Amino acid sequence: MSITSSNSEIVQKLWNLCDVLRDDGINYSDYVTELVLLLFIKMVHENTEAGLLNKHTLPTGCRWTDLNDKDGLNLLDDYKRILLTLSTGKDSEGNTLHADPLILAIYADAQTRLREPRHLKQLIKSLDSIDWFSAQKDGLGDLYEGLLEKNANETKSGAGQYFTPRALIDSMVRVINPQAGEVIQDPAAGTAGFLIAADSYIKAQTDDLYDLTDKQKEFQKNHAFVGVELVPSTRRLALMNCLLHGMEGDDEGVVHLGNSLGQVGMSLPKADIILANPPFGTSKGGDASITRDDLTYPTSNKQLAFLQHIYRNLKPGGRAAVVLPDNVLFEAGVGTDVRRDLMHKCNLHTILRLPTGIFYAAGVKTNVLFFTKGSEADKLQEENCTTHTWVYDLRTNMPNFGKRTPFGQQHLTPFEAVCRVPLAERVEGEWSFNAEKAEVDTTVIDTSAQAQRIADSLERPLAKSRWRVFSREFIRDTKGDSLDISWLKDANSVDVADLGSPEELAGEAISELKGALADLEALVTSLAGGVKG
Repeated sequence: MSITSSNSEIVQKLWNLCDVLRDDGINYSDYVTELVLLLFIKMVHENTEAGLLNKHTLPTGCRWTDLNDKDGLNLLDDYKRILLTLSTGKDSEGNTLHADPLILAIYADAQTRLREPRHLKQLIKSLDSIDWFSAQKDGLGDLYEGLLEKNANETKSGAGQYFTPRALIDSMVRVINPQAGEVIQDPAAGTAGFLIAADSYIKAQTDDLYDLTDKQKEFQKNHAFVGVELVPSTRRLALMNCLLHGMEGDDEGVVHLGNSLGQVGMSLPKADIILANPPFGTSKGGDASITRDDLTYPTSNKQLAFLQHIYRNLKPGGRAAVVLPDNVLFEAGVGTDVRRDLMHKCNLHTILRLPTGIFYAAGVKTNVLFFTKGSEADKLQEENCTTHTWVYDLRTNMPNFGKRTPFGQQHLTPFEAVCRVPLAERVEGEWSFNAEKAEVDTTVIDTSAQAQRIADSLERPLAKSRWRVFSREFIRDTKGDSLDISWLKDANSVDVADLGSPEELAGEAISELKGALADLEALVTSLAGGVKG
């Protein structure tokens, strides 16, 4: 799922319209919400004109053609009326104009902050001037996705801090390999990026669903995808996003409003696949608090709570890919208990250590955990399901990703090449991105007989491979059930063993401070002499 050049040009044009909103005093963080309220009416018009949208059309009096030929205060007043009707389903006299639950959800409490009719007219003219025929060929849903990604890139605040890079979403979906007929969930859906990527993947495998029966098509459209999102404004974006991609969901849409760590999460049906990037941080009460009483290990750490929800909510044989920060991999106490429980109930077969800088929150170090409910041999197995865990280190000696060095699919291709091999056929050894130049932490060695045989059979130094396998015994006995497993050293890292004793370090610091003090005294003396002269 990528944005084409024609769509990326339109995305830039749409983003430039935010200058109009700024002139009307609308905050930077509200740009996209304000813009999409109008943009969605236009996109529904374009989809309806093209014969692509039969359900969830807008009621008479609330369509694009009811806006684009008006001017002045009439235009602004009509737009406010349209938003109120879409939000409530009723006109100003209380007559019911529509009862579409999805449109009601998308426009719930929708209000415009525009004050100048000329600014609204400018937005409408600009939207009318876009080549929607070209956009239609590439898919209006992908265009909308591009706008959301642009917002995350530019604002670096709110949801943008943790916006999952498109390349990573697509890679996780390819590794999980979703199939038509499977129930796919995201308990922290955001703008529904994972669900839409999974839908696009399945459509690509089924000739846009034409290979399926009518009953199978109906399942894909209305029952295959379920998300939960806590923030109403984000859910609004998600519902629009899904509908523009042809995903309708149930009466509440694909993405339900609520808290997966509360009652809504407890009532979710079991899933074949769960894809997620749960929010970071700890529970501080309010709507986002952890109120479930069915989690085995109570915790205020949201990621540990989400992780428990995810592996508990998989069907036997179900597959998950979850983005989690480093602390989940090494946190003691409840963290250790949750990791043991995960490895007990699921086959935690792969960990991808992600580079820093790919999320917009500075310094966040993250990983993707891939696991299956049950063991490789028996999906109904409920204990001792993990025997080996494969780790790909995409973090050590990688560039500092950001605007100048964007993170893309090419950085994930080597990982996918080794990860998409069946577990029984996997082989250690992958040396992309100059891995062989890295120094090695020799204490991180799996001494099992199998590991030694693999090492002996390779010509290149296995210790410098980015792709290694570790036995469950090694993780338990050597790592104390920490999953923070790394063996390559960053070129700019400092080895603690080379630093000297604390006494030596303190002595060096005192010497440097004395030298700096002497230089400062000499400078003061020199300045004083100059003043006297």
